[in-house]
Amino acid sequence: QVQLVESGGGLVQAGGSLRLSCAASGSIFNINAMGWYRQAPGKQRELVATITKSGNTNYADSVKGRFTISRDNAKNTVDLQMNPLQPEDTAVYYCHVRTPWTNYWGQGTQVTVSS
Repeated sequence: QVQLVESGGGLVQAGGSLRLSCAASGSIFNINAMGWYRQAPGKQRELVATITKSGNTNYADSVKGRFTISRDNAKNTVDLQMNPLQPEDTAVYYCHVRTPWTNYWGQGTQVTVSS
C-alpha cells in the first residue's frame, strides 16, 4: 500500500515562509513526476509546482519566483519552499506522485496566510 505523508502546513503572516514536505512510502516504483497542488475554498484544485525525476521543474505563474520545489529520488521525498507567502496562497496543499501506471495523492495540509 502506498502512502504519501505531508507535513509543514500552518498559519503564517503575509510575507512569511513555510516549507512543505512529502514522503512517499510503500510499494511505489518508477516515480516520474512529483509535485504539489492546492485547492482554495470554492475553487478547483490547481497545480502549484512539479518536478521530474531528472529535476525539470514547472511552476504556476502565480508562484514563480516565490516558491521552490525540490526532491530526493533516493528517499522518495518532495519539498516545497514557499516565500514570501501571500494571503491568496491560502489553501489545502496536496502532494502528488505520478508513476507510469497511476497517480497518488496525499491527504492534504492546510496553509493559511493572514494579511
